[in-house]
Amino acid sequence: MTLLMGIVNATPDSFSDRRGAQSLDELVAQGHALVADGAAIVDVGGESGRTDRPAVPVEEEIARIVPLVERLAGEGLTVSVDTWRGPVARAGLAAGAAMINDVSALRDPGVADACAAAGAALVVTHTRVPPKVKGFPDYEDVVADVIALLEDRATAAEKHGVERDRLVFDPGIDLGKTPAESIEVLRRLPELAVLGGPLLVATSRKDFIGALTGGAPAARDAGTLAAVDRAVAGGADILRVHDVAGVRDYLAVRAVLDGDGAEAELALAEHLRREAV
Repeated sequence: MTLLMGIVNATPDSFSDRRGAQSLDELVAQGHALVADGAAIVDVGGESGRTDRPAVPVEEEIARIVPLVERLAGEGLTVSVDTWRGPVARAGLAAGAAMINDVSALRDPGVADACAAAGAALVVTHTRVPPKVKGFPDYEDVVADVIALLEDRATAAEKHGVERDRLVFDPGIDLGKTPAESIEVLRRLPELAVLGGPLLVATSRKDFIGALTGGAPAARDAGTLAAVDRAVAGGADILRVHDVAGVRDYLAVRAVLDGDGAEAELALAEHLRREAV
């Protein structure tokens, strides 16, 4: 079963949801809405991944995420914190988070230390580019590089005390990759099974979809579904998405069409039937 990870941006400058600052109550309500829509995990971020903005101070990132994590975790939700900095990871885990989603390829080993101390899960992500920097390394074989770096980062995390069965692997779609390279990774996703752990794939509203469709981030949900289909076919265990309800419905239909559902028992609810004209 593929799990859905919904996104709550506790930032005023998200590349995808540019709605400005929101109150704590609004953010908590957003997290609960994502779970109601089908999210198993709520990923809280206190800093935008946008490369046209400098990194926020650590203290500010902590101040953004801790009250939100405390509320969501205290109300029974499974929370992940999207951060690449050790102090933020420690604060998020102390507030009740169960996972750290580090998109930096473990640039700060303190993230692994925090996860080891808390017994938390850790997402290790492929990227050869520092956080908040846009760059495109020259890969001889991008998929081979993804496997090699993720295995290296897994070994590093284990040396810091993170148990192997608590590691999740993210191939880093669009992170230090051209649109063509992101597509290549998605096409060859089954090759990542050699890592031997759960696979998190984050394709939602990514730049490679915009390059294909010409759409701005908020207009990329239809293209995201095509990428989601390829990710699931390639073995993704967790999908990080913005439109949780849309992806949930897509996966439900996909499962039945693949023969994984009891379609013989299906019937349209009476209130959804079209009235005769």
